[in-house]
Amino acid sequence: MATASASAFRLSPCSLKFRIHNNHPSTPKSFNLRFHPRHNSLCVSTSVSISNTDVQTAPNDLVASLLSKVVQTDGGVLLQKEEHKEVAEVVQELQKYCVKEPVKCPLIFGEWDVVYCSRPTSPGGGYRSALGRVFFKTKQMVQVVEAPDIVRNKIEFTALGFLDGEVSLKGKLKALDTEWIQVVFEAPELKLGSWKAQYGGQSEVKLRITYVDEKIRLGLGSRGSLFVFKRI
Repeated sequence: MATASASAFRLSPCSLKFRIHNNHPSTPKSFNLRFHPRHNSLCVSTSVSISNTDVQTAPNDLVASLLSKVVQTDGGVLLQKEEHKEVAEVVQELQKYCVKEPVKCPLIFGEWDVVYCSRPTSPGGGYRSALGRVFFKTKQMVQVVEAPDIVRNKIEFTALGFLDGEVSLKGKLKALDTEWIQVVFEAPELKLGSWKAQYGGQSEVKLRITYVDEKIRLGLGSRGSLFVFKRI
């Protein structure tokens, strides 16, 4: 039988590098194996590298998750108590990524669809109450924030199932600090078909901007109502 000398199995110094694809923060992204023949030892070294892309995807994933929970829910009316709780949990996590001094951020300007409110009757008042929704079917709730300080709210609806209408308000925006704003609205204007009229008096709201980006804006009313605005 042929025999092999020990030199036939002699290992030369070598280095192997492996890369692991794993999103868990505690898992090393890569590690090196190096064999030292003279010392008959194997050394393992690790290195961790987190790309900016990994960090940036966190708020994007939360935004996508939030929108999937609130879009096409009639502003939150169709959600159950447990579903409202899930929305609040995502919002709480997303708020951690809010820019500093959001009131000064130019992203607050634009045209926004009011896709959710934790108290569905808050936007629209009586038109969005349980009784009001029997006669007025909401088609869209829009808020337009124009630089430097104009806010326009509009609710489009169908009355009695056949008559198109809308209620609109124009307001003046004032920054109270780096997060809170105040808007003083003029008397609302009601349109039903070709008929229109102004009624009531001035109204005032205060809102804290808790998150804003290119897609959505989050707001917290002075009475605790949570709002989700989606950019149009």
